[in-house]
Formats: sequence, C-alpha cells, structure tokens
Amino acid sequence: MISRAVVLAPILLAQAVRVRRTTPRLPAAAGPVSGLVEGDGRPTRLAVLGESTVDGVGAATHAEALTGRLAEELARDGRAVAWQAVGKTGANARVVREELLPLLGPADLVVIALGVNDTIELHSATRYRRDLLDLIVSVRRRAGRSPVVLAGVPPMGRFPALPRPLRDVLGARSAALDAAAARLASLPGVVHVPMPAAMLDPATFAEDRFHPGPEGYRRWAEQLADVSRQLLSDTVRRQKH
Repeated sequence: MISRAVVLAPILLAQAVRVRRTTPRLPAAAGPVSGLVEGDGRPTRLAVLGESTVDGVGAATHAEALTGRLAEELARDGRAVAWQAVGKTGANARVVREELLPLLGPADLVVIALGVNDTIELHSATRYRRDLLDLIVSVRRRAGRSPVVLAGVPPMGRFPALPRPLRDVLGARSAALDAAAARLASLPGVVHVPMPAAMLDPATFAEDRFHPGPEGYRRWAEQLADVSRQLLSDTVRRQKH
C-alpha cells in the first residue's frame, strides 16, 4: 500500500520549501553558555546537550532558555546549580555525539534534548534510537554514571509554523521517534520525559512560531525539573549506602 506521505510528497515538498523561506531565522541565545545559580553546598553540576533548543533559539539569553530555566527550577530547594548548555542549531543526534560531546564538562545530571532535526531529516525510528543510544553510551564514558534525562521529542503536530498536511506528517514522525527514545529508558539511570501536546499552545512559541519562547522554555523546564530532582535525590541516597 502506498503511504500517505508518498502520495502527498509534492505538496509536502512545496510546503517545506515555503516554510524554510518564510520562517524568521532567530539567533541563538546571547551571553555565556555556563553559569551558577547560587545556593547551599557543593553545586549540582547540570549539563544540557542537544539541538537549537539547547542553543537557546527563541530566548534572549540562556537564563531565559531551557538550560538556565532548568537550573533555576532545580535550585528552588536551596541547592546551588552550576549549569552548562552544549547545543547547536540544526544538530541531529549523530552530530551532537560527533561534534558537541567533546565540549561536555563534568556533570551530576545530563539532560539530552533532541529529535526535531532528526524528524525534519526524515530519519527512521530505528536510526534515531541507534544514534541516541550511541550518544548515551558516549556521555557515560565521558561523564561517568550520572543519570541521563531524555527530554521527549516535541510534538511537531502542534507547531504553528507548519501548515497541514506537513504538520500532520511531521507530527506522526516526531511521535514515532519519541516512542523509540522512550524504549531507551530501560537502560539503568536513563529516564525519558515525554512532552505532552497540551503543554504547547501559541503563547509558548517564539516569533518564528517554531521554537519555544521564554514561556515555552519555562513550562518545559518545570516539567523536566520534577523528574531531574528525583533522580538527583536517588543518586545521593545510593551514594550514602
């Protein structure tokens, strides 16, 4: 049976070209890519690794983007958090492993935010899972047995910049890649945190209607912080026994 994507290929290609041509190109977040949220005790070392959302596209500074927002959320219980954002606009999972991993510093918690570029590049779920697994293994070799949080692939069916049917096709593919990533949560110390579609509404997007704006990053960081805080507590508990 011929798939819907094949039948719609000419329309999808035309829409993709139009979106690329008309969507504003926003810069990465300005300012330093590392920082410290002050608090008590030795700082918890947070590293966030990934694509344009980790590069801070859609926010003025990293303090308003995913990494800075997540560091602030983790510091709400009084702990100090030293954070590092290691991101590249346009990067897929393989590029992150090959080009960005050498920039990763010591970390007590690693958050990986990927999937949009792998979706746009029409990578299969099998390839994405393999590339993500290779990245996790490489992170572990570099950062030790620190817990890893896999941020869910954003549901691209909710991206306002994408017209239909392109939005539907990329939405289905992003869901397939996210399901593939979720299976990696069977690995010790790896947790997958899906992004609920309901978390996205027009108010959460930047002016390009494709990347999160400050409000989108705030909501995403709150969601990731709940799981991250529990992982850090579990790690401390194991170290005491």
